[in-house]
Amino acid sequence: MPKSTEYDAKHADMDGFIAYDAEEDAVWRDLYAQQLPAVRRHMATPYLRGLDLLQMPTDRVPQCPDISDRLGTLTGWRVEPVPALIGFGRFFGMLADKAFPAASFIRKRKHFDYIEEPDIFHEIFGHTPLLTDPAFAAFSQAIGQAGTRCDKGDYAWLIRLYWFSIEFGLMRQDGELKALGSGLASSVTELPWSLSGQPELRPFDVIDILRTPYRIDIHQPVYFVIEDLDDLFAAARRDLLADIAHARSLGLHEPKYPPKAAA
Repeated sequence: MPKSTEYDAKHADMDGFIAYDAEEDAVWRDLYAQQLPAVRRHMATPYLRGLDLLQMPTDRVPQCPDISDRLGTLTGWRVEPVPALIGFGRFFGMLADKAFPAASFIRKRKHFDYIEEPDIFHEIFGHTPLLTDPAFAAFSQAIGQAGTRCDKGDYAWLIRLYWFSIEFGLMRQDGELKALGSGLASSVTELPWSLSGQPELRPFDVIDILRTPYRIDIHQPVYFVIEDLDDLFAAARRDLLADIAHARSLGLHEPKYPPKAAA
């Protein structure tokens, strides 16, 4: 998560709706149109099913109350707009309460293909389709609940589980590798990269994931592959605090990426 941003939060009215201007709606429209063909080709069925269920608008920025209404009937989740940056404590607390924090702004045209911080296109187009799936919804809540119980020093360990599954997970579907994570669904360039055969692929393993460092500003050199959504149900039932303690005792893996250049 970047430490600063040039984006300001947009504020909702008393009913939870945000007034987006014509250019912001046009950015959403063009992002949606650009990404949809790749999503249809490369994303796994749980994501595609959720995208169809939500029936989000294609020509304007969706409104959180509308998405929440649909999610609520499916898995009991809701979407709440937040500023561009929130701390891990608040993030985990919201997940535990079945509330997905959605950055309220949409990227500027100059950041069309890549934005480091999450915007509402990433949050709504990327994340909310998976929250229609009971396995992903339960797993997301389990991570949030673990985050409300762990020490702040454990946040960096726990977030890796979220990163390599919900954000950048892959899935084996009918013998074919598909993308599953929200960060892949909303990324123009990383979605095809993740399935190109160039990154390292590892089986979904909670301890291995907790020990794997990552960078947010590059395409991932390592992805974890879920063989069955039951793996997520099983992970949601684990004692994740004990898993973090075990991973800490083993230590981090060596990074598979070069160190970030000094600013």
